[in-house]
Amino acid sequence: MSRSGQMEHETLIEMSATTDGEDGNGPFFETNSNIDSDNPGISEGLSSTESTFLINNHQRLLQVTRKWHKHRLFLKRRLMIDKHHQSKDSVFFRDGLRRIDFVLSYTDDPNKETDKKKAERRKEFESNLIKTGLELETEDKKESESGKIYFIKIHAPWDVLSTYAEVLGIKVPIKENDIDPPRENPLDCLLKPFKLPNHVMYPEPDYFTAAFSKQKQELFLINDQNTFFSPATRNRIVYYILSRCPYGTEEGKKKFGIKRLQNNGTYTSAYPLHDCQYWKKAKEELCHSERFTLYSQWAKFARFYKEQPLDLIRKYYGEKIGIYFAWLGYYTEMLFYAAVVGFFCFLYGWITMDDNLGSKEICSPDIGGQIIMCPLCDKTCEFWKLNTTCEPSRYSHMFDNVATLFFAIFMGIWVTLFLEFWKRRQARLEYEWDLVDFEEEQQQLQLRPEYEVKCTQKRKNPVTQEMEPYLPITSKAARFCFSGATVLFWISLIIASMIAVIVYRLAVYAAFASIMENNDALRPVSSLLTPQLATSVTASCLNFIIIMILNFLYERVAIWITDMEIPRTHLEYENRLTMKMFLFQFVNYYSSCFYVAFFKGKFVGYPAEYTYMFNVWRNEECDPAGCLIELTTQLTIVMAGKQIWGNIQEAIVPYILNWWGSRKARNNPEDLYSRWEQDYDLQTFGPLGLFYEYLEMVIQFGFITLFVASFPLAPLLALLNNILEIRVDSWKLTTQFRRPIASKAHSIGVWQEILNGMAVLSVVTNAFIVAFTSDMIPRLVYFYAYTENMDSRMSGYINSSLSFFDVVDFSNDSMPIENEMNITTCRYRDYRYPPDHGRKYLHTMQYWHILAAKMAFIIIMEHVVFVVKFFVAWLIPDVPSEVKARIKREKYLTQKILHEYELCKWQEKLREKSNCAEVAKQVFASKGKVQLSAAM
Repeated sequence: MSRSGQMEHETLIEMSATTDGEDGNGPFFETNSNIDSDNPGISEGLSSTESTFLINNHQRLLQVTRKWHKHRLFLKRRLMIDKHHQSKDSVFFRDGLRRIDFVLSYTDDPNKETDKKKAERRKEFESNLIKTGLELETEDKKESESGKIYFIKIHAPWDVLSTYAEVLGIKVPIKENDIDPPRENPLDCLLKPFKLPNHVMYPEPDYFTAAFSKQKQELFLINDQNTFFSPATRNRIVYYILSRCPYGTEEGKKKFGIKRLQNNGTYTSAYPLHDCQYWKKAKEELCHSERFTLYSQWAKFARFYKEQPLDLIRKYYGEKIGIYFAWLGYYTEMLFYAAVVGFFCFLYGWITMDDNLGSKEICSPDIGGQIIMCPLCDKTCEFWKLNTTCEPSRYSHMFDNVATLFFAIFMGIWVTLFLEFWKRRQARLEYEWDLVDFEEEQQQLQLRPEYEVKCTQKRKNPVTQEMEPYLPITSKAARFCFSGATVLFWISLIIASMIAVIVYRLAVYAAFASIMENNDALRPVSSLLTPQLATSVTASCLNFIIIMILNFLYERVAIWITDMEIPRTHLEYENRLTMKMFLFQFVNYYSSCFYVAFFKGKFVGYPAEYTYMFNVWRNEECDPAGCLIELTTQLTIVMAGKQIWGNIQEAIVPYILNWWGSRKARNNPEDLYSRWEQDYDLQTFGPLGLFYEYLEMVIQFGFITLFVASFPLAPLLALLNNILEIRVDSWKLTTQFRRPIASKAHSIGVWQEILNGMAVLSVVTNAFIVAFTSDMIPRLVYFYAYTENMDSRMSGYINSSLSFFDVVDFSNDSMPIENEMNITTCRYRDYRYPPDHGRKYLHTMQYWHILAAKMAFIIIMEHVVFVVKFFVAWLIPDVPSEVKARIKREKYLTQKILHEYELCKWQEKLREKSNCAEVAKQVFASKGKVQLSAAM
């Protein structure tokens, strides 16, 4: 603080000290009035200059007085801080020693009857918290920015932490790791620009660990009890207590848990504190300012090329969030290889686009310009020339070429490599983060408070032999039936919306065709913007809007029906919600792509006997160059639109909400804007926060695997999005959200099985796309079996793929109203006999040969890819041999240390000569354990 600022600060404190607790008519005004009253004739003997000077000083004094009373509340809060000699931007109690592990907030109006009940619940709840050993400190609402919110700060002392650390089986250091680190890679010097400093990447030394035991505290490396348990571990322990602390009995049922108190409005929020402001370090020496380090080294977009500090993320946010960012980072790394291969496949298509003989024939005035195609809709559409689709056919070759087949096979193998190598990476993290023996955290496996409250019937647990609540099978079956029916209803709603979009396609195509044919303004772009493309783009945009609306509605329905099912544990709750949401979004996002890929143009019929939807709308036909370009358009719009909208939701919306919520507090000095109020104004990262992050990435994974044969650039788009996604997620978590409650997880959970299922399905879908959506198989059949020009085998392919139709055979409903060119025969995309053949309009042998080739290709491609996939999965072990050796070494040393500790204790007792025979047996047994550990 500068000298002038310091003097001003001291003056304000002196003024506040002299006027604290008094109003505008207090001593300050009385002092000035008394001066005037005690000297009634003071101006009589003064000159006019002196009188003017006195009057001006008096007016100036009144102005200062008004300004002072205007900032009275500010001065009172400043005085309170100075009394405690501590800034309110702190993570400690007023004594500056006890750390704030958790914060509760509430509002209170004593005049309301409901608030009186809430006050009784709070009193009982807080009393029970104190009985468990937690220490509380309350901040009055007068000290809050709004003047309405009470804050209760919670500190867990050593006795509480050590007790519950043993209950939760938390692993703590017992010895520094003496295993030699892996050898350095000679290429590490090339990767130096992508590395972070060691103190950021490895914030703690590597230790051998063991489950904490309160009775064996001297066994563990406890240098300081205040810092032995990390803040993340401390808030996890406190939340464990809060979620199980009772607060009374209502309607004959025992009530407990902070979550229920939040639901009924007793408390407005419950959260752990960030350790500092994200843009600067904390002033307290005991605070490590890990949030600042994460922001400066990880969350800034300028650091997009740097590796992630996973150990620091795990230390600050817990293993569950750490494993998510580890998976997202590894997924992004693997996408790089798929993006490079996909880009070269696209580049190949772009380079060879002008050499494609099929598009040359379509664009040729002598071939495509002479072929008259049958109308694409009934009555209103006219006959058209094939070369009007010249540009779309040229661009279609960029995605429909030989490289498509190669990339589809490559992606089938890439998916397997990604999943298998992720298992190895996950196994390494399990070892490094002490999760080897961790199945699921006890907090996850224990009964949900909602389950215990809603299930009134009890039965004996066969394992624990204790009475516990359970849900009768009849109630469970009824809830499942209702839940399943609800999910099916919403899936049916998606299918209905997709059918509505298809109807839109069929209904507007004729309108687009007539507008583009008769509009001179659109003629310059008519070669690019065809009626088919206009219909496809607008339908895709409409479909995307419907997808987002249905997502918004179904999210709330899915949570409601999952709550209604009353899952037993937190893990069961997450798994059920995951399956519901994924099943819905799978159908919602992919149904339109499945329609274009596998249904559009496949059930059209032929001009004399078209197929109609609901006997009203004629089914869509594919472009003469195939439907693949439309699938690419659909995939690009839905995938890119989802990613853009997701980033807006994740970054911009929380920023605006936080900016609006803290607009008043920004005018206050930082030491008056308390740490708990700063975090209170942030958004809440709820228990389903990571669920939505995983869901977003898994849906993206589906886009780049299920339909990648139609769009080789999909992995590149996903890569660019994920580079942004990592920084957006880290930025919002570090700056825009309250600190999440730390929790453990040893894997990505049920998402691993979903990814495995999608990997298998992707082989099937890509095989069908290559066979039925692209033109590769018909071209290969023509090349090897039906070509008439051995010097240029693909010459004549377009003419071979189009059949003849006599316009006389049009039905009355299909016959075009206008036929200005007096067309007698037209062409359509199919393999049928001409009208003058004995088997008029029946399929030719070429059609059956192509169909047989398509089926053979699907079978061969699937078997080849599946064999390679399973061979690669068998070849790559899930756990690296190095990690296995380290796990065995750590187990051996840990057991040895524990057994030697027991041996020393029994030997001490033996020296005391109390019950020597029994103690001698225990000493002998302990020696045997040490020898057994060595043998193992």
